[in-house]
Formats: sequence, structure tokens, C-alpha cells
Amino acid sequence: MIATLCLAMAVAAGPSWEANFNPDGTPRPLQDPADTTVWPNRVSPANGDAWIPRNHDRIRLMRPRLLLINFSNQVEPSKPMRLFTELMAALKESSRYHGYKEPSAPAFLEYQVWRYVDLRDPDRKTGNSRWAPVKAGVEQGINCDYGGFFSDRFARAIGVRDPKSPSRFLRLDELIDRGFVHEVWFTAAPTNDFRCLECVEMKNAYDEKFRKIPGKVVQAGNGGDPDQKWTGRPVRINCLNETRGIGCGMENLAHSFEGLAHSRAIPYFTKYFHEYAMFDLDKRYGLPFESYYPLWGEGKGISYPDPHTAVVTDGERTWRLENYVAAGGNVHFPPNGRRHYDQANEEPVMSTIEDWRCGSGPGGKDLAKPWTSEVLRRYAELAPDCMGRWLVYWRQNVPGYRNKAKDDEGRPMKNWWVFLFY
Repeated sequence: MIATLCLAMAVAAGPSWEANFNPDGTPRPLQDPADTTVWPNRVSPANGDAWIPRNHDRIRLMRPRLLLINFSNQVEPSKPMRLFTELMAALKESSRYHGYKEPSAPAFLEYQVWRYVDLRDPDRKTGNSRWAPVKAGVEQGINCDYGGFFSDRFARAIGVRDPKSPSRFLRLDELIDRGFVHEVWFTAAPTNDFRCLECVEMKNAYDEKFRKIPGKVVQAGNGGDPDQKWTGRPVRINCLNETRGIGCGMENLAHSFEGLAHSRAIPYFTKYFHEYAMFDLDKRYGLPFESYYPLWGEGKGISYPDPHTAVVTDGERTWRLENYVAAGGNVHFPPNGRRHYDQANEEPVMSTIEDWRCGSGPGGKDLAKPWTSEVLRRYAELAPDCMGRWLVYWRQNVPGYRNKAKDDEGRPMKNWWVFLFY
């Protein structure tokens, strides 16, 4: 009875994506463009296609398809789609390279809804759905079974019938392999029955020439499930706490972006991301840690006596960094961040974030300017909670489509957003 009711709700989820399905629940053929400057296209419909790295520099627009799921029994029925829609809008805006000063800058990421599945239990008003993939017997820590998303049982919850055999349902790995799904977002209630990571992804590893390394797969999200099996293609699975807003959803995806760099799945990306996001403080300033992330707790943080100086303390030791210039910062630390999640510092600190690797300064160096949180005000309504307003701006400075940055060889920097779908 529960399965029947939940699947009925899934099929009737809304008109904007019903056009993707036949009345019998089988998916209609994809209507991808012949234009190969747009992805997905008729040549390359799926994540991890070898076509993507070969054509990386030709792509001008990516329109990934989303599978959206609600597990929360207690959420207001209209809220999940509102969260998803607002997150899509914020990500689109954030993919406009230097969009804060170039109004005509085109968006590169235009997420599309392929299917929304509402899995609320009809007989329960609290907690999470019985369809949520939970590991049995895990009393503490993460109990989300990420491998369960790819099971035959969960295929019934998604509710997409196999066109060649309508009596069975397509598993998530089959939907990804056929190019129907490129990313999964789900909402969940923050209750103890279903405890998830923010955003996970398993990904092929590549060499320095952007070729897949046969048999090498890495965890490339913000943590990972060691029990999850590789199914042949990458996919991000992003959890949205239904009691929070889309700024927190952006933070999940941004931590996954950091995780992609830390995984070293794509050496080129790791090299330049660590420089931009200041995961090289040991090399740049001789600190005993790579980034400011270890500075958790009372008495730990950074102060800025003047725009050119940073004083760093771990609670026991202190380092004074003269001629200090911040680069792009990371998810928790803007250029003048004094502690984790500090978006309120109005005191200026020198930063090259808006000219990173562009070389607009004297002698071809990156132009350093005083940076304060004032520039984030414009995004206060677009992504109001967590680090949302900072992350919209931060992502607009990431080398995206038509970026002006140069790599070590003096060549145009590759568009980093394409790496998401390698």
C-alpha cells in the first residue's frame, strides 16, 4: 500500500516535468540539441563521457538534468520544490564569471528538473520516509546507505519504467548511464532516523592529460560512504536539510567542489584550485597547516591589524604574516575572514580574488585590492542563509566560461565548472 501511494504521488508531481514521461511511466526520448557547444547533446548525453574532456574548451553552456526527491514527512508539501528552484537560480547566477561587475556575463550552469519524486509516507507526519535508504543497525554517525540509491528497491520509488520491459523500473545507475540524470538532490528532515552526509560523489581519476586512469575511482565529495559500490559513472548526491535554506544547499555543493580538488581526481583542477582557495598556506606563508580550516574553537582565528597584515593563532602559537595578500578564500573563509563562517568583517584586507591569475596589476602581477564583505550585500536575498551570499560571489570569481585567468603556461585557464561532469 505504501509503495503504491508513494509512486502515485511521484507520477503526479507536477506539469513542468510530466512532459518527460509517457502515460505508462516510461521516459520519453531525450530532446538534446545537435549543438555540441551545449551539454548534454546528441553526441554526449551522460556524465563521465569521454567526449567531455575532449571538447572541454568548446562547451559554452551546461544544462544538467536533476532527479529531485523529498524524504521528509514533516515538510510543507510545496517547500521542497521551492528550495530546489531557488537553489537552481542561485547556482545559475553564481556561474556568471565576474557577473557582479559584468552584467552581460552569460550563465554557464542552467540546471533542469527531469523528475521530482515525493516519497512522504501517507500514514506518518514526522521524521523521514520509509523509502529513505538506511543502513540497518547503525546507531551513531551517518546511517544513510548511499549504495541503496542504486538498488532495485529504490528504482521502484523513483518510478521510471523500463521502455523495453515496462514491468520493471530503471535503477538510478541505468538512468545515469542513459543520460536521463546528471545529479541527485534530496530533502530530508533533520531527525535521528536518517543521518546523511552533505554531498557525496564517486568519480573516475584522470591523468595530467585529462585521460581516465583505468580502474581508479576516488571519493570526490564532502566525505563518502565506504560501502557504496562504483556503478560506472559519477553522480553527485546532495542532501538538503528541509529546515534550512538554499544558502546551506550551496554550501553542501561548494564543500563537494573542495572535495573534488582534495581527491586529486583531476590533477589540473587540484593544482589551481588549491592556490585559488588558499589550501597552500604552508607553502605560501610557512604555516604548519595548509588552510585555516584547523582553526576551530575558542582563541583560534585570524586578526588583521591593517590591510597588509594577518595575525594567525591556533590558541597556543601565533604567526604574524607581513605583506599579506589573500587569494580567493574557501567555503568557510572569505579573504578577510577572522574565523569560520565570518561574512561580517567590514575591515579591509588585501586580496587578488577579483583578478586571480588575470595579471592586471603592475608587472603583470594579479591586482590586489582592499576587500570587505560589502560586496556580498547584493546576494543577501538570493542566498540568505549559511555561507550563501559569499558563495555566490566566490563562485563568480572561479575561472568559468570566458574567464580571463591564465595557467602556468600562459594559456587560458580551463573552465572549472566542466570538471563537475567529467
